[in-house]
Amino acid sequence: MTTPPSLSLEAINAADQAAFVRLLDGTYEHSPWIAEAAWAKRPFATLPALKQALVQAVREGGRERQLALIRAHPELAGKAMVARSLTAESTHEQGAAGLTHCTPEEFDRLQRLNADYNARFGWPFILAVRGARGTGLSRRQIIETFERRLAAHPDVEFAECLRNIHRIAEIRLNDKFGVVPGLGQRVWDWAEELATHSDPGYAEQGQLTVTYLTEAHRTVARRLQWWMKECGFDEVSLDAVGNVVGVYHGADPAAPRLLTGSHYDTVRNAGRYDGRLGILVPMAVVGELRAAGRRLPFGLEVVGFAEEEGQRYKATFLGSSALTGHFDPAWLGQVDADGVAMRDAMTAAGLPADLDAIRALRRDPSRYVGFVEVHIEQGPVLNEIDLPLGVVTSINGSVRYLGEMTGVASHAGTTPMDRRRDAATAAAELALFVERRAAAEPDLVGTVGMLDVPGGSINVVPGRCRFSLDLRATTNAARDRLEADVLAEAERIAQRRGLRCSLERTMQASAAPSDPAWEGRWAQAVASLGLPVFRLPSGAGHDAMKLHEVMPQAMLFVRGENAGISHNPLESTTVDDMQLAVEAFQRLLDALGPA
Repeated sequence: MTTPPSLSLEAINAADQAAFVRLLDGTYEHSPWIAEAAWAKRPFATLPALKQALVQAVREGGRERQLALIRAHPELAGKAMVARSLTAESTHEQGAAGLTHCTPEEFDRLQRLNADYNARFGWPFILAVRGARGTGLSRRQIIETFERRLAAHPDVEFAECLRNIHRIAEIRLNDKFGVVPGLGQRVWDWAEELATHSDPGYAEQGQLTVTYLTEAHRTVARRLQWWMKECGFDEVSLDAVGNVVGVYHGADPAAPRLLTGSHYDTVRNAGRYDGRLGILVPMAVVGELRAAGRRLPFGLEVVGFAEEEGQRYKATFLGSSALTGHFDPAWLGQVDADGVAMRDAMTAAGLPADLDAIRALRRDPSRYVGFVEVHIEQGPVLNEIDLPLGVVTSINGSVRYLGEMTGVASHAGTTPMDRRRDAATAAAELALFVERRAAAEPDLVGTVGMLDVPGGSINVVPGRCRFSLDLRATTNAARDRLEADVLAEAERIAQRRGLRCSLERTMQASAAPSDPAWEGRWAQAVASLGLPVFRLPSGAGHDAMKLHEVMPQAMLFVRGENAGISHNPLESTTVDDMQLAVEAFQRLLDALGPA
């Protein structure tokens, strides 16, 4: 049974400051100053705009007020709960999470964690116990999160407490306004169900891993097809490389289409939303269109790309490459770690493994108005600035190398410091240069992700050191400047130290700047929700990079929780942020033409 709303935007916007504060009482624990500051931002056109004004008031409140806000919250299963002196909101939340029914062992564990946490940080542990789904975390999840965050840096944990306070306030406002993010919940539930399918060896450990054409991969593909049919797509199919394709025709079935989607394969021990969010969001949109009996003046084609991560075979962007006509015939002969050729894996999965069938997947760009992709950010930026959505300006161009410094292995005790030809310190010096050089210019990143001393020993000066380079930038020109400087510095370091440096380029990808018109449409959609428009580049690669080669593209980022971590089981987002992504997509479509 749904509780009737106790608040409305009309009442909020009409209230004087004192009434405004009273209406929002209990949203932020014992901190009326937040509502007092947000009052000046009226009128609010949308509930997200009100939420954002409250968030901004906290951001502008300063460290002392923020710390007081954190300390205004009770400990989990602490003395206030036992004494029944919690606010009504906190009582409801802690009770819904089962904290009022802890076992003696759980209660003791929480008491010890509370004591350790306060001793380390000086404020109470804050967690939105109703969670990202809004229906409540389990006691086990709460304790595991408590233990993990106890090891965080104080500055990181301070910010994480504030973000959890905002999530608590968001859920409380939803309750007050009688708002249920139903479409976000639908996307969440789909993602949760897909995450129950994982490759052998990982499923047993509770890890999500779905690589190209495994049984788990094929099961996910079948599930996506089933849901697409339930949503009301006119055509649903599995193509020759395993892409799941759903088409919702426009008012004229022959009209050009908007192409969208993302990948459904994962890295090893992955998160639930990377790639898959970009399939599920437009699926939810189509479900709403069909339920309303609406047809757009263009078709909508949603593709679940079968492979993007390059985990089983070295064929990154396999699914989207087939659509752009860039499928490499040599990929069919690649073998996985078990010696299974891609051609044979395709045949076993019921795919034709035929180049003519694959080439037939190439899309005619003249039949499409563009490509858009929704994706979890996979980074900390939106999380740090407390914004749920971001408009992508460009997908970084990148270049990768495998390198080796070669010197002379020698005795660590008998080789004087000025006579060493140490390969490891040379590689370390290069890594520090990469860090400095990339940090010196906006929107550059450089990483030395691998360092290896073959046959190294504690008492031997390293004679060899292998390393990797990953250099990225928003434009090809900036990437090329960074690359040239790093290669030149590698050679200088080697010459000065009397070493030899070898470098092999293993990958180069061009930058994919967003199409200005489509980027503008995403910005307009975000603004229409009452949210600030924030633009940012993507440091990670996406299927949109491939589609960029043949048609205009632009992306929308959705905020990730847990400092925006991705390619990790901690990858997360909330049903409210997913709801906003669905609504932004709907508004993007609405702006393209009349109903």
